[in-house]
Amino acid sequence: MRAELIAVGTEILLGQIDNSHAKFLSQDLAAIGISVFYHTVVGDNAERLIRLLKEAASRSDVIILTGGLGPTEDDLTREGVAGAFGLPLTFDEGAFVAHVTPFFERLGRAPTENNKKQAWRIGAGVFLPNPRGTAPGQYVQVSGKHIFLLPGPPLEMRPMYVESVRPRLVQLMGDSVIVSRVVRLYGIGESSAELEVKDLMAGVNPTVAPLASEGEMVFRITASAKTDEQARRMIAPVQGELEERLGDYVYGYDDETLASVVLSRLLENKKTVSFAESCTGGLLTSMLVDCAGSSRVLRGSVVAYDNAVKTELLHVPKMSLEAHGAVSEEVAYAMAEGVRLATGSDVGVSVTGVAGPDGGTIEKPVGLVYIGVTDGKTTNVTRRLFSGDRTQVRIRAAKHALFLVIQAMKKI
Repeated sequence: MRAELIAVGTEILLGQIDNSHAKFLSQDLAAIGISVFYHTVVGDNAERLIRLLKEAASRSDVIILTGGLGPTEDDLTREGVAGAFGLPLTFDEGAFVAHVTPFFERLGRAPTENNKKQAWRIGAGVFLPNPRGTAPGQYVQVSGKHIFLLPGPPLEMRPMYVESVRPRLVQLMGDSVIVSRVVRLYGIGESSAELEVKDLMAGVNPTVAPLASEGEMVFRITASAKTDEQARRMIAPVQGELEERLGDYVYGYDDETLASVVLSRLLENKKTVSFAESCTGGLLTSMLVDCAGSSRVLRGSVVAYDNAVKTELLHVPKMSLEAHGAVSEEVAYAMAEGVRLATGSDVGVSVTGVAGPDGGTIEKPVGLVYIGVTDGKTTNVTRRLFSGDRTQVRIRAAKHALFLVIQAMKKI
C-alpha cells in the first residue's frame, strides 16, 4: 500500500510551526510496511486542497491529513475532502454529543454554535474519538481510497493515530504481519553505505531501506509473513549479509542510540565515565543523561570553556595552552586525564574544538575538533574535521566521542 501525508495549515507554510507530523507518521507507517511516497503542505484554501486531494487520490491508497479540523472558517479540511470526492457534509447530532461536548463539560463550559462544524460527517465517514480535544477525526472510504482526517496539535494527533488509525491500517494489510529490524551504523556516509548494500536494497520481501541522520546511518529491514517467527527468519540472512559488509560500523539495533550503547557497555564492564567539554558545552553529557540509569556510570562533567577553568579544574598545563592553543591534541589529552582524576572515574573523555561560525583560522578551521579518551593506562586523541553549522559540529563531535567510548570498551 502507498500512503501520502498532507499537512493543512498556512502557519506551516509561513514557517511559524514545524511539520513534525511527517516524521512521526512516516516512521510508523514504514514500520508496519506502508510506503510513504509524498509529503505535502497546503494552506487554508479549499480550492488548493481539493486540487491536491484529487491528485493524491490518483497515486496513493492511503491519504492522511493533519490539521484544519477546528471550528473556525479557515478550518477547511472537511470541506476539502467532501469537495474533492463529491461527498455530502451533514451535521451529526450524535457525534456532537459524543465527541465534542464532553471536552467542554470537563471545563465547565458550553460549546458555541461554530463547534457544531466539528461534528460534520463526510459522506458515510466514521468519527475517530479525540478525548484530548474538541475535534474528532474521521475515516472516509471512497473510490477504493482510505482517507484519515486527524487534528493538528501533536498531543491530539499522535494518540488518535496510535489508537484509531494504526489498527485499521494493520487490518487493511491483511492476515500478514510486518516485522522490522533496525541496524544502526556510525562512521560511514550515506552514499558509501548504500553502495555496499545496493543489491540488498533491491529486494522486495524483505526490504532494506536506508535513513541518514547527523553522522549516522540506519538500515531498516522489513519483512511481511504469516507469522512473526517467519518474518524474523526472513530478516536474519539479510541482516547477516549487511553486517558482514558493514560490521565495522554497526554499533546497535532498533531503538538503541550511541548514548544508550555507551551506557550498556560501561555497565557491562563495571566502569564509570566523566566528560570534559569545551565546544560541545555539555551536549555530550546531556546525551548520556537522557538515558535512564546514567547515574550508575556518570561520575561528573566539567564544561571548560575558559582556559582558566581548564587549568584550575582540569590541571591542563599553561605551557600547553600557550604553545598549542586550546584546540589541540595536547590540550585534549590533558583534559581527558584531568577530568578522570578530578572525578575519580575509570574513563575520562574530552572534547575541544572550533564550533563556529567564528573563530576559525587557516591552521584551525571551523569544524576542527580533538577528542581524547583515557582509561588511566592509555590515552588516545582523535582529530576530526566536521562539516556543517555550529549545531551540527557540536552534535557530530558529541556523537563521535560516544562512538570512541564504545570502541574503547571493546579493548578493556
